[in-house]
Amino acid sequence: MAKFDVVDLDLKKVSEIELSDDIFGAEQNAHLFYEVAKMQQINRRRGTVGVKNTSLVSGGGKKPWKQKGTGRARQGSIRASHWVGGGKAMAPKARDYFYRPPRKVRRGALRAVLSLRAKEKQLIILDGFKLDAPKSKQAFEVLTRRLKLQNALVIDERGNTNLHRSVRNLAKFDVLPPEGLNLESVLKHSHLVLTSAAAKALEGSLS
Repeated sequence: MAKFDVVDLDLKKVSEIELSDDIFGAEQNAHLFYEVAKMQQINRRRGTVGVKNTSLVSGGGKKPWKQKGTGRARQGSIRASHWVGGGKAMAPKARDYFYRPPRKVRRGALRAVLSLRAKEKQLIILDGFKLDAPKSKQAFEVLTRRLKLQNALVIDERGNTNLHRSVRNLAKFDVLPPEGLNLESVLKHSHLVLTSAAAKALEGSLS
């Protein structure tokens, strides 16, 4: 079990927390990062492109003029791909880009990225992050002035609605519940801020 300092909102140590080495001390694996990052990015592709080829364009069923004797190039349809208004040759079609690596790969990537932030000393564990009201200005002052952060992902339980409503409006900060943790969100931010309750929740879900 690895020990981490638990601090308050002024970065003063208040206690320690023991977390599993399997979750916060795992070996780095670039291939896991690649597979899960690819999944998140490729699954955003809608794949709804639909372009008509020659056979799908309306009209052009009749040969525009006879084959020989007109002095013009031979043509079979006014909807061929080289005609204005014609179909497109080898047109792209709607397709599903869905990709989902195995569950062990997805969970392994989360363990590795949590361990990466811990190894880089960019993981902060708070005893709590309570706000009096859902005010983005108050959350911004806590994160930038008291915690001295410029860019961070905050993880706390879904029930802390004041925090979630406050941080989600900030440009360089984001907030997620433990069950919403994902690789891309962690890698996009330079620091990861967890409450002790969120850290235990992640330890339980990824064990």
